[in-house]
Amino acid sequence: MMVRTLLVLLAVAIGSSAGAAQAADWTVDPAKSHLGFRATQQGAPFEGEFRKFDAKIAFDPANLAASKVRAEIDVTSVTTKSPDRDNELPKSDWFDTSKFPKAVFETTRIESRGDNKYAAVATLTIRDQTVPLVLPFTLDVTGDTAHMVGSVPIDRTNFGVGQGAWAATDMVGKQVTVLVDLTAKKQSQ
Repeated sequence: MMVRTLLVLLAVAIGSSAGAAQAADWTVDPAKSHLGFRATQQGAPFEGEFRKFDAKIAFDPANLAASKVRAEIDVTSVTTKSPDRDNELPKSDWFDTSKFPKAVFETTRIESRGDNKYAAVATLTIRDQTVPLVLPFTLDVTGDTAHMVGSVPIDRTNFGVGQGAWAATDMVGKQVTVLVDLTAKKQSQ
């Protein structure tokens, strides 16, 4: 009798977990998406971008508990449209792309802030340094297309970006603003 009861409970547990709602999967459209940053050098602002990145997105505004994002950024694809700066960024004082070719952004949860506004509570890993952050963003969904825009300031020194003579913030500013503008298509189930 006890074995039969355990089997019934197990069957109910499996059935209820199989029926649990999943968040829809989304695929980033790289031609319509931009992942960049804004920083300062000698007090003058400049912008850069990562031309290659991939993101696994599961998102449902009605089921934020099942929603998650993991983005891998190819740090070797960085460009600032300044040959001198672009030549330095892959080196060991900066991104050290030979040892750390990827950065990773991964959510721990996504929160609603109302009116198509959300916050991605996440971690960002650059140069093997993982730092928690909160990325506020807006999201507009039309049919099977979603457009997300957000930005978050980070302290580059927390990630070891800018070492040696560059660790001081008098030449290159400490704060870098990450800029995200993504368009994604809902995958058919």
